[in-house]
Amino acid sequence: MTATARLPVSRADIEAAHARIVDHVRRTPVIRPGRSAFGLDLDLVVKLECLQHAGSFKSRGAFNSLITADVPAAGVAAASGGNHGAAVAYAASRLGHRATIFVPEISSPVKIAKIRQAGADVHVGGARYADAADACARFRDQTGAIDIHPYDAETTVAGQGTVGLEWQDQAPELDTVLVAVGGGGLIAGVATWYEGRTKVVAVEPETSCCLHAARAAGEPVDVTVEGVAADSLGAKRIGTLPFLQTQAFVEEAVLVPDSAIEAAQTLLWRDLNTATEAGGATALAALLCGAYTPAAGERVGVLACGSNVDLAVLQGLTPRAALALTGGSR
Repeated sequence: MTATARLPVSRADIEAAHARIVDHVRRTPVIRPGRSAFGLDLDLVVKLECLQHAGSFKSRGAFNSLITADVPAAGVAAASGGNHGAAVAYAASRLGHRATIFVPEISSPVKIAKIRQAGADVHVGGARYADAADACARFRDQTGAIDIHPYDAETTVAGQGTVGLEWQDQAPELDTVLVAVGGGGLIAGVATWYEGRTKVVAVEPETSCCLHAARAAGEPVDVTVEGVAADSLGAKRIGTLPFLQTQAFVEEAVLVPDSAIEAAQTLLWRDLNTATEAGGATALAALLCGAYTPAAGERVGVLACGSNVDLAVLQGLTPRAALALTGGSR
């Protein structure tokens, strides 16, 4: 594998990020739910990063980016499907900066409310993330506000990599970790931390799979963004930086159907009393539908990475999908 010294982000960068943000973020817990959980005959370690400030791992990258930036009076601007915006808004409020967040119309009302709750100015417009990104770029040009990129920046990737640093300390026995992928900042950071010592499996929805497409093409390419996790994992193209890091350190990438993602949400709620959004449950979906099948005795970790879900939506998910996938016979 490629040495981290030749890549933009290294383990040392992640250690430095951790030192910067440790007093600003939660050390999220891991849980060992037992072999009967989720209908899987498997000893799992689930890291509940969904309990992070602002409801997702993205607070880590937001804090690391803002702490290392020279923030002007115009503050910080960000385009987001929801979670990144909530994280930037939260970090900015804690650090005393103004935040202006642009989100597309597909963003969950729960996420938009969380951004407003943090005190940010919110602009909703456009059908997709790309529309919000264009509006954000115009705002930056007009005001001088700085941008915090959701995934394609060294400080973002290093901040997200602190998830891996914590996880390894909490569960050093793991052979494999499963991580959901959107624009690639999280998987890039976690994979860089593990650096091939632990197998990292990237999990994407079949309907939004920019890393899978980039691996097939040998470079980042545009993809269609659809499906139940589009508002959190719906990046049109994998970030250039995350692609470099994942090419070095991600051993396997798998795709899961929307039905498996909804089943994972249902089972996390049923078995762990943990509310997750679709993107936050995507890593578990790979085990439920067989997209990733561990070897005998393999010690597996799953990252639950986002909790910004409307509970009415969560309760409306049919448990039949979960039961059909687990079958009660695993």
